[in-house]
Amino acid sequence: MSETTTAYAVTGMTCGHCVSAVTAEITKLPGVTDVHVELVPGAASTVNVRSTAPLDAAAVAEAVDEAGYELAGA
Repeated sequence: MSETTTAYAVTGMTCGHCVSAVTAEITKLPGVTDVHVELVPGAASTVNVRSTAPLDAAAVAEAVDEAGYELAGA
């Protein structure tokens, strides 16, 4: 089975707790196999999400929102 990786820009993240919160929420989405955050405090951080199929952007935005942050440009 092939996997796909998608990068999302997330604003408002400043520390390891933020990374953990976003990672935990996105990992709950069906098909997600890995989440890697490149934290950039004070700017948009890059969240790379590997999944077994392309993810619904609205579902990713909702998961990020649930963690207390926002997709850049959403």
